[in-house]
Amino acid sequence: MTSWQVMVRARRGELDLDVAFEGDAQPIALVGPNGSGKTSVLRAIAGVFALRDARITVGDTILEDTSSGVRVPIEERRIGYVPQGFALFPHLTVLENVEFGLSTGKNRLPPAERSRRALQMLSDLNCASLARRSVEHLSGGEKQRIALARSLVLEPGLLLLDEPLAALDATLRRTLRKFLAERLRIFRGPSITVTHDVRDVAALGAQVVALENGRVVQQGPLSLIQQRPANEFLAEFVGAD
Repeated sequence: MTSWQVMVRARRGELDLDVAFEGDAQPIALVGPNGSGKTSVLRAIAGVFALRDARITVGDTILEDTSSGVRVPIEERRIGYVPQGFALFPHLTVLENVEFGLSTGKNRLPPAERSRRALQMLSDLNCASLARRSVEHLSGGEKQRIALARSLVLEPGLLLLDEPLAALDATLRRTLRKFLAERLRIFRGPSITVTHDVRDVAALGAQVVALENGRVVQQGPLSLIQQRPANEFLAEFVGAD
C-alpha cells in the first residue's frame, strides 16, 4: 500500500479543526481527551455534516473545499464509516443492513448482485448464519461485525472506525480486538480508528495521531509516545511516568 495523507481544515459553529497527518501500511489510531475533535475529524471526512469553511483532502482527492464550491456527496466518497454505537437499522435484517449501501447512488447494484456481495462479505466475517436475523437480537460483538461488513462491502478507499470496541465488555473486547486487527491487515487500505485504549493501538500495530483542541500535538509509533509523550494526557494514555 502506498503512502497517503489526510488534511482537514474546517469550521462549523464552535468546531475548529486543523488536522493534517499521513500514513503508510499502518492503520492510524486517533487519540486525545474528550472534546479534542476525534469524532469530528471522522465525521468531517465522511461528509456527515455541512461545514461553513472547510478544505478536506485524502491523498490527491479533494472531498470538500468551500472556497471553490466543491463538496463530494457522502455516497461518492468511497469511505467506510462505522460510527459509535454502529448505527445499524433496527427495522432491517442483517443482510438488508449490509446491502443498504449498495442500493443507493453510484454504488447501486441490481438486487441479486447486492445480495451476492453482501452474503459473501458476511461469510468472510464468519457471520453468514446471521443473514436473516433482526439486528435488534444481536450481541454487541455481532453488531460490531455487521457494522464492519456494511462498510467493507462498499470496497472503500478509506475506513473510519469510531471507538468500535468501546461498547463491549472486557472479555469480548479482547476477542474482537484481535479480530479487528486481522481484518484491517486483510483490508490493506488506509484506516483511522478512534480509541481511548492503548491496547487497541498495540493490537492494531497503529501509528498514533494525538489531538488536542482540534490540532495534532504528536504523531508517531506507540514506542515514541511511550518514550516521550507530548502532554499529560498522552503520558497517562500510555502509562508513562
